[in-house]
Amino acid sequence: MWPALPSPRCRWPDSSRPPPAAAASASTWDAVAQCESGGNWSINTGNGFYGGLQFTAGTWRAYGGTAYAPQANQAGRAQQIAVAEKVLASQGPGAWPVCSRKAGLARGGAPAQADTATKAKPAAPKAQAPKTQPKSAPPKPAPVPTSDRSSTDTTRSGRTPTPSAPVNSPRNGVPIGTYIVKSGDTLSEIAVKFGKDVRSLYAKNIRTIGGDPDLIFPDQVLDL
Repeated sequence: MWPALPSPRCRWPDSSRPPPAAAASASTWDAVAQCESGGNWSINTGNGFYGGLQFTAGTWRAYGGTAYAPQANQAGRAQQIAVAEKVLASQGPGAWPVCSRKAGLARGGAPAQADTATKAKPAAPKAQAPKTQPKSAPPKPAPVPTSDRSSTDTTRSGRTPTPSAPVNSPRNGVPIGTYIVKSGDTLSEIAVKFGKDVRSLYAKNIRTIGGDPDLIFPDQVLDL
């Protein structure tokens, strides 16, 4: 899902031992993708989450996704499911906390029968002279899917949310409605603590966080 040293915002899989049994059927993953991205396996809206199952760039790298494509939205459905199986084995269905419940995603079960082989693209046809076609009305833009980003990073961070902390107040030296990042925090955990959607929280603080929502640092002040 979002090699150098691993980002502190995601857990690297331990390749020295096999993961616990965790698998889901292809139809279950389709249901998760429908909830996460409207079933669009190649979606990239520029919000830091990619593909049908909305991987971050750090999670995609950490679980071997770059063997298929640089980003999840550039990989095929079967390849995204193969990486998702590894995330499920490592983090459990809580990596997709809302959509896993809606889709019935759980540890165990028959794995998805998916062909992850990269298929060669057919040769491009020879260019032909363009034909004059009547103009048609431009297609309506696809709606941006709402997605469950209140996650422990799947797909987001792979961490278990901690009990919510009180919002900072002027007595702490910061304005009400802000939060100071502490060591070990993830953006998705902060969103869960304060009942926020992680996408909107990231959008509100993108100038502070930068281009990778998986990467936040202690003492950063985030607007809630």
